[in-house]
Amino acid sequence: MISIVFFGTPDIGLKSLEYFYNSNDFEVLAVVTQPDKPSGRGQKLTACPIKQFAQEHNIKVFQPKSIRKEPEIIGALRELKPDFFVTFAFGQILSQEVLDIPKYETINLHVSLLPKYRGANPIQRAIMNGDKETGICTMITELGLDCGDICMKYPIEITKNMNCEELFNLCANNSPELLAETLKGLKAGTLKPIPQCEDGVCFADKLKKEECKIDWTKSAEEIHNLVRGVYKCPGAFFEHNGKIIKVLETEPLEEEKDGKAGDFVNISKFGIDVKTGKGVLRLIKVKPEGKGEMFARDWANGLKS
Repeated sequence: MISIVFFGTPDIGLKSLEYFYNSNDFEVLAVVTQPDKPSGRGQKLTACPIKQFAQEHNIKVFQPKSIRKEPEIIGALRELKPDFFVTFAFGQILSQEVLDIPKYETINLHVSLLPKYRGANPIQRAIMNGDKETGICTMITELGLDCGDICMKYPIEITKNMNCEELFNLCANNSPELLAETLKGLKAGTLKPIPQCEDGVCFADKLKKEECKIDWTKSAEEIHNLVRGVYKCPGAFFEHNGKIIKVLETEPLEEEKDGKAGDFVNISKFGIDVKTGKGVLRLIKVKPEGKGEMFARDWANGLKS
């Protein structure tokens, strides 16, 4: 049996933790996750999905503010004598002191095909850039940013209308087996990690709110990719009559219309057609400020009344 400590915070890593917990081949010694954060209107401290699962299944939980600066937690992890640390969207940088604790390695699951999209938002950036393929990979964690040797890769197709939420789910669903195969292969000595090639290195910087504001002078395809890439979180948006309108679903049309970028050139039962810098973009679903999600045509009809 392979013993692990699982490091993770958001629910993208939950299926992997569940897999390890339910497997006869692995033992989850503990979970390390971020401190509880305020959530909702009342700003009540709320545990993340990873912590909730661990508590429900009596798994020891550590919640360091900064694990590099908390010797008591580092000492407790060392006493567990794990074979591996597994990190998946943990959200903190590990020190060499922490990386040296496991008997074998610290393995990270990254949601891109490294060396492309090292960094914080690889899923969103891949869609925003119009990529047709991304994937997941396991790597040896080193002190640099996502620069460790690659263990295994699994490619994932990005279809033309796929949004980041759908891609998150694909990455989450395919991660458990890739992680399991990686740990088994490393322990058995049958898997030999390969250094990353420096050709093609690029970074997925953290998203900024201003990036999500729609620039209608860009092409319909570029705006469509933005809407898919930042779907709901935080969401692409534009302003209309002083209100923020989030755009949730769009369709680029292969046609041109007279007018200037940002003009509503047609409203039909199918949606609102907007002139862009190149082509026309159909708005299908929107979320007006202070309201719920709705079809764009219904929002447009409400403007007339």
